[in-house]
Amino acid sequence: MVNVKTDALGIIFPNVYDSLVPELTSERVMASIPFASRYRMIDFVLSSMVNSDIEDVKVVVRENYFSLLDHLGSGREWDLAKSSGGLKLYPPYSEKGLGVYKGRVDAIYALTHTLERKKKKYVVMADTNIATCYDFKDMIRQHIANKADITVAYIEQELPESAKKAQNIDKAAIWYTYDIEDNFVKKINICEQSDGVKNMAMNVFICEREWLIKTAKEAYMQGKEFFERDVLIPILDQLKIYAYKHENYAVRISDMKSFFDGSMGLLEGDNLDALFAGQTVFTKTNDDNPTRYVKGSKVKNCMIADGCVIEGEVENCIIHRQCHIKKGAKVKNSIIFSHGTIEEGACLDYVIADKFVTVTAGKEVAGNEAFQVYVPKNTEI
Repeated sequence: MVNVKTDALGIIFPNVYDSLVPELTSERVMASIPFASRYRMIDFVLSSMVNSDIEDVKVVVRENYFSLLDHLGSGREWDLAKSSGGLKLYPPYSEKGLGVYKGRVDAIYALTHTLERKKKKYVVMADTNIATCYDFKDMIRQHIANKADITVAYIEQELPESAKKAQNIDKAAIWYTYDIEDNFVKKINICEQSDGVKNMAMNVFICEREWLIKTAKEAYMQGKEFFERDVLIPILDQLKIYAYKHENYAVRISDMKSFFDGSMGLLEGDNLDALFAGQTVFTKTNDDNPTRYVKGSKVKNCMIADGCVIEGEVENCIIHRQCHIKKGAKVKNSIIFSHGTIEEGACLDYVIADKFVTVTAGKEVAGNEAFQVYVPKNTEI
């Protein structure tokens, strides 16, 4: 039995899918998008690593990473504030040769000197556009038991609508599906468009550290950029790629509609319980007061974080930290990020309001089920 705590390190790529939701990532990375009232997207994969006894985690950022730095801090909330191992962020140019990466190959190559100094046998790599709880410990066990060169995670689901409509998508944000026989990947499909349930890649990879170093160096020298398309597909017949089926509830962000639908789906209790799958998801704590519900307020089917003051009416909403819904305001079917203020008599319906948004008294902002109105950060309406 492998000792996962000493034999695995993690690498997280927080920027890869930023182009799918440009509204939400104009000033932040995919990893720091607020989700489920008090979390950020990175909390799920990072907590999964911690819960799987992976205590050495590298986060390779590319741009717009200030909010992520602020959120992660020293890694204390994840018990990763350690002198050896722990949580380390690698911004561009923080080390010689560590520039702004284009694809996963560049990012891995930039870490090769760091990886060469490590002694752990395995590497777990993951992106942050999917909110779910992984069991990386079991994945590593299956990787070893099946004598795989690489283990990938997949989930059975239909293609997101955004994938079917995609035009000129960022090459770094393309999606993959797998043809699987006897639990091994036989073909990797790029941007498949056909209908029906697919084996959708979750962009999670497990491999040996030494193999990754050697492969990343060779791929970089050959001018390759993307790990799946440029590295794995050309040598697929030479590799044993074990396909690990992910069974837990998952929310994949592929556009603004999927973010809204995935978030609002958590208002159904069964989905919320399934998302956490019996695991603890850690996040930055603010030590704030509990939310205060003023006499006369009305709240129905909502997820409301701490530090809020609710005086008006809120229905079918996700309200993040330190928001103020004032007396006479009506907010329905909406997501309000932290520090939002909805003043007296304002009405919101099908709105996504970013941080520090103020809707002044008497204003009405409304979208519909098919199209939600997005209000950018620091906006006053």
